[in-house]
Amino acid sequence: MQRERTSVGLDVHARSVVACGIDASTGEMFRARLGPQPEAVLGWLRELPGPVAVVYEAGPTGYGLARFLTDHNIRCVVAAPSKLQRPSGDRVKTDAKDAQHLARLLRLDEITPVVVPTVAQEAARDLVRAREDVRGDLMRARHRTSKLLLRQGTVWSGGTAWTVAHHDWLRRQTFSQSALTIAYDSALETVLLSAERRDRLDKAIVKMAADPAWSAIVTRLGCLRGVSTLTAFGLTVEVGDWSRFTGSSIGAFLGLVPTEHSSGGSRSQGSITKTGNTHARRLLVEAAWQHRRPYRTPSATLRSRWNQAPAAARARGHAGNQRLHQRWQVFTDRKKRPVVANVAVARELAGWCWSLATLDDTGAAC
Repeated sequence: MQRERTSVGLDVHARSVVACGIDASTGEMFRARLGPQPEAVLGWLRELPGPVAVVYEAGPTGYGLARFLTDHNIRCVVAAPSKLQRPSGDRVKTDAKDAQHLARLLRLDEITPVVVPTVAQEAARDLVRAREDVRGDLMRARHRTSKLLLRQGTVWSGGTAWTVAHHDWLRRQTFSQSALTIAYDSALETVLLSAERRDRLDKAIVKMAADPAWSAIVTRLGCLRGVSTLTAFGLTVEVGDWSRFTGSSIGAFLGLVPTEHSSGGSRSQGSITKTGNTHARRLLVEAAWQHRRPYRTPSATLRSRWNQAPAAARARGHAGNQRLHQRWQVFTDRKKRPVVANVAVARELAGWCWSLATLDDTGAAC
């Protein structure tokens, strides 16, 4: 436990920073309202009795301030907002009180920190999340287009939707009302542009996943069914340092463990907590559905991914694929609802991903 003389809490906003420092030796409290520039914050911190430790909440302002202060030899902790302890009876919330509360928690060492990513890691994460946003935009655009046609009594019946044949059918649709034609053309154009944006981002992600900084983990994760390059890269950049978890704790970090309210001799569990990284959790839940199908021999697509992975990763991936399908069979025999069973499989899939991500060349988890 590090004990600096002055603990500083910062309430950081886009155009201002409210600061509160507490001197542990004298009990003196320092307050200031600063500009958003890191240099302004650093100048004020250097006027305080040293050494100084700083904390602020993770939020939309990012990690630039934390990196800047760390580069200038000031310990800066970025706090997880959901883990901050707040008095239940406190009904007054101001920037000054928030800064003071953070400073006191830092002095008591009651801050749960988040990992500050590097600039390269944050850039890769932004790319993955941009692709996630486009995926949502495309899904909504497709729904709007299909429902517009449905209101006119026009339904596609030529097989799988959103294929080349379906797109050709969509382009052939005509309407007697000019206003409806304009609305339909706008909806269809949105679908086509969103799909083009998605494909462009997919190519960028595949290219970045081949970089040596990411390729080793991405290749090993690809030994599992349902974990393609896009999914593996997304999990890699969202989780970051896999070694800070264990096979059992990674599920809790991603919000895949059940809520619990136990007291005395009673134990009550509910739905999953849904805490942590939303994007990584969605990727795992989607990948878990692939393990519902029987697994006898790896498919051609899976074998092509195996050919790029080391032997230890292939063996671990094969064992994981067998185990996850067995779990699906157990839940099916117990008449579990598929959505409930899938979340349980996703929780175990997270552990297998951790096992592969931390695998060394000898086949042991780091």
